[in-house]
Amino acid sequence: MSKLKVLYVEDEPDLREVATYALEMDPDIEVRTAASGQEALAALDGGAVQPDVILLDATMPAMDGPTVLQRIRQRAAFDHCPILFMTARIQAHERERFLALGAAGVIGKPFDPLTLASTLRSSLASG
Repeated sequence: MSKLKVLYVEDEPDLREVATYALEMDPDIEVRTAASGQEALAALDGGAVQPDVILLDATMPAMDGPTVLQRIRQRAAFDHCPILFMTARIQAHERERFLALGAAGVIGKPFDPLTLASTLRSSLASG
């Protein structure tokens, strides 16, 4: 079985580190990270990353998560790649807005590092 390749886009270094560690506790998950939307798009365009799923912070400086999602969807190679938002903005109307934008799911912050991998897998299964 091949590993689930995750691209995690998060501008906060501590959160990137904790989430990466938490996800990679699952031996079948491989994580690549990007510190901004621009960095993520460059990695996708350059072929440095071929993710099976993208975890995307909703609130980032310069380019927010919804804008990054829109730009990823403009790339034919990634138009069907599941994208999940990771955000502290998990009120029902915000979750509905993210789903309406084409997100496959929403994972709340703060997240439980011990269950993040299973939360990701269940979000993918239900999306």
